[in-house]
Amino acid sequence: MPLFPKRYADTVQRLRVPSGLLLAGAFVWLADPVLPTLILGLPFAAAGLAIRAWAAGHLRKNQQLTVSGPYAMVRNPLYIGSLLTALGCTLAAARPELTLLAGVIFLFVYLPVMEQEEQHLAKLFPDYQEYASRVPQLLPRLPHAFPAQSFSWQVFKMNKEQKALYGFLAVYGFLILKAFRPLY
Repeated sequence: MPLFPKRYADTVQRLRVPSGLLLAGAFVWLADPVLPTLILGLPFAAAGLAIRAWAAGHLRKNQQLTVSGPYAMVRNPLYIGSLLTALGCTLAAARPELTLLAGVIFLFVYLPVMEQEEQHLAKLFPDYQEYASRVPQLLPRLPHAFPAQSFSWQVFKMNKEQKALYGFLAVYGFLILKAFRPLY
């Protein structure tokens, strides 16, 4: 049973980019980073990027049901990686309201989108329901065994995951510049 009505999920799916732009604008306006917060946020962001990279090296979108790598532990590792990266960046920005805004966007935009994506996967892959019954949606759980498929740099590049790193570098670069701006 879906948590979110289809009409709502369809609407917020189209709002993913504008909500990201809203968060970026709030970042530019509100961020007040200092060295300790930049250091505090970095491990969270790095962990999120690592999870995203690991997942992207396994994900063969719409070609096969991905159950290897982090997908053996959780159905949505890309979103978990994004959430951790966003947490790291908002901690670095030293403004709790940015963390709250990122959380609200995740809850009201990304959760319905995840639900919609899972409905799509269930239609595309007959064994999706069995996979979903044993692998949690958002809170990772160690599997009894990891499927044999290995990470592929070719698949990583096909998924254009390097863009997540470029985006992170732009955000953190901005935060570093803002933290060490001349005080005139």
